[in-house]
Amino acid sequence: MPALEATTPTTRKTALNAVHRQMGAKMVEFNGWDMPVEYPSAGGIMAEHNAVRSGVGIFDVSHMGDIRLSGPQALAAVQHISMNDASRLAVGQAQYSALLYPQGTFVDDVIVHRLGEDDYLLVINAGTREKDFNWVREHTRQFDIKLEHLSDDYTQIAIQGPKGVNLLQKLTNANLSAVKFYWLTRGTVCGLQNILIARTGYTGEDGFEIYIPADESTSVRVWNEILAAGKEFGVVPCGLGARNTLRLEAKLALYGHEISDSINVWEAALDRFVKLEKPEFIGRAALENSKAAGLKRTLVGLEMVERGIARDDYKVLDEAGKQIGYVTSGSPAPFLKKNIALAYVPPAFAEIGTNVKVEIRGQGVRAQVVPTPFYRRPKRN
Repeated sequence: MPALEATTPTTRKTALNAVHRQMGAKMVEFNGWDMPVEYPSAGGIMAEHNAVRSGVGIFDVSHMGDIRLSGPQALAAVQHISMNDASRLAVGQAQYSALLYPQGTFVDDVIVHRLGEDDYLLVINAGTREKDFNWVREHTRQFDIKLEHLSDDYTQIAIQGPKGVNLLQKLTNANLSAVKFYWLTRGTVCGLQNILIARTGYTGEDGFEIYIPADESTSVRVWNEILAAGKEFGVVPCGLGARNTLRLEAKLALYGHEISDSINVWEAALDRFVKLEKPEFIGRAALENSKAAGLKRTLVGLEMVERGIARDDYKVLDEAGKQIGYVTSGSPAPFLKKNIALAYVPPAFAEIGTNVKVEIRGQGVRAQVVPTPFYRRPKRN
């Protein structure tokens, strides 16, 4: 898990905070929010993780942020501040992208949703909400757009896992079978009209994220109705712990770990999301230059060969014991039943099968570079 600290009086709460506590969730401070890390009554992190892999779990992700850009030059503004090509999006489609600094490193990674002809929604990370909005505002002033910070307008609930479509279909009039992965629609959900339903997620599984009004009574009602409707599918509430292990198995980047303001796109192995052929965007020139110069480090997957868990920030060593890199994220993988990690190492150590060591309590413990993602969801009919 990312670093967790004791809750302070200034910690923010989502509209579902009280229900999490009533359900006996273990609560922690995460990026300024009081959030559930696990639900012991549901079996804890391992049970939550495996429920999402084999059935369905639900997450409160209301701490995530939302920025809306609309108006005649909305597409031009999105193109200027993001690395992917938003002109490829049809209305109702979404894409993974990132906001970059001029040096090609990350302000944040984002999901860009095209809501309408000139209407885009950026979903951003919780810990970078204000920074991201200020960055977007500063770098879109020259465009004829309406910019809105909608982060507190929604309670966002993620319904993730192979049975998530069956669960949500019980609660909505939208035809979910017609919504492809990384597409979105609107429909009535739990009696609420015109609700945004996106087939996206951060778990490596199929699933949906719904955006409902952020008042407490509505949020609690919908959360409870989802749990009730999901009983036949074995639904469980899930916290930040399972969210982290799920995204690690799927090699999904976490800001401050695999990506940051000191890591560029090539190093993070996110090449497929950069479209250098599109018109100018912030960071493009630096990315072109750094690509030509070559990489000094690259992100790899590690599997522990000897007994030990590679944790965040542990040193990666060569076989002689010299430090060559560091772990960005590491933990046991509940579904794979292995100890895995992501790490930055020099390209010379990135080949699949390369043997390295991870320093754990002063000792070099053997690990091996393996293919990523560690987990790919099976294709289902």
